[in-house]
Amino acid sequence: MGSNALAEILAAVTPEQFASAVTRAADLLRAGEVVALPTETVYGLAANALDALAVSRIYEAKGRPANNPIIVHVADLAMAQSCVAAWPPAAARLAQALWPGPLTLVLPRSPAIPDIVAAGGPTVAVRWPRHPLMEAVIRKCGFPLAAPSANPSGRTSPTTARHVLQGLGQRIPLVIDGGPTPVGIESTVVDLSGVTPILLRPGMIHSAELEASLGMPIKRLATAATEGTLRSPGLLSKHYAPKARLILCGWRDEGDLDRLVKELVPAGVRCRILAHTAIPSGELASLTRLLSLDPHQFAQRIFAELHDCDTDNIGIILVEEIPSGSAWDGIRDRLQRAAHG
Repeated sequence: MGSNALAEILAAVTPEQFASAVTRAADLLRAGEVVALPTETVYGLAANALDALAVSRIYEAKGRPANNPIIVHVADLAMAQSCVAAWPPAAARLAQALWPGPLTLVLPRSPAIPDIVAAGGPTVAVRWPRHPLMEAVIRKCGFPLAAPSANPSGRTSPTTARHVLQGLGQRIPLVIDGGPTPVGIESTVVDLSGVTPILLRPGMIHSAELEASLGMPIKRLATAATEGTLRSPGLLSKHYAPKARLILCGWRDEGDLDRLVKELVPAGVRCRILAHTAIPSGELASLTRLLSLDPHQFAQRIFAELHDCDTDNIGIILVEEIPSGSAWDGIRDRLQRAAHG
């Protein structure tokens, strides 16, 4: 599309709007175009996963590194199995327990999946999303959709249609507005291509749930590879980043926080504080946004808060260190990568 054209945006609130949006999206996807669609995790930039040229438009629009693979989204088990060369018992167990949902499985890829989707690697990442609009579009198309997050590469993932427009509005033809995404961070990714299941990317389905469904322990990827072919998106050391510098830090009380602000925030730089437990009530309260101590509610809001910081020209974001425990692993991963570098 032309560089000065802004993406068309279609609401999908009423049944009539929903049906019209699904038809419009499917028509564009069949024609080899890209479309931004809501999932339960974040908004995705979708293209026909079986069409290498269409998928190349995703990489172009996002400025995505060629070594970063794309998750393939399906709408049933048969479609998932058509994308892979093997469907081991572990995949069957996780799919039965946790699909549709925010879980991605990495498996040996089928010859039907183009090299570009897998970044040239031997595996493919597959997910059945739990979102009625995304599922309806996939079924209408009749083919799986490659869909990374609908944002410029490395930046904060979009959880509303407005976020998509701010980042990619002049690079894509259509955004379907399905409202805020209910999960708020990207899917958990599990590699089942080897003998032992490996957690490549944590999410809101955490390791205890995975192990209960698998009936076996799951290994955690020790260090994220940043060179060569990646098996999963979300492994780059710097990712999900707002324009501001994000700093994870802890403070005991308001005086402690005041000292941190004086130390870390240069004069004239706008600061925002994202707090959940040690909440300032004095002069610093005006700089503070309150996030929930419930991990699911925190995940729903964190990317939206980071987008707001971009909109408000914030220069430094101080994020209160989050609690320990596996329920917070996905959030911790996103914040650590957003703060990297």
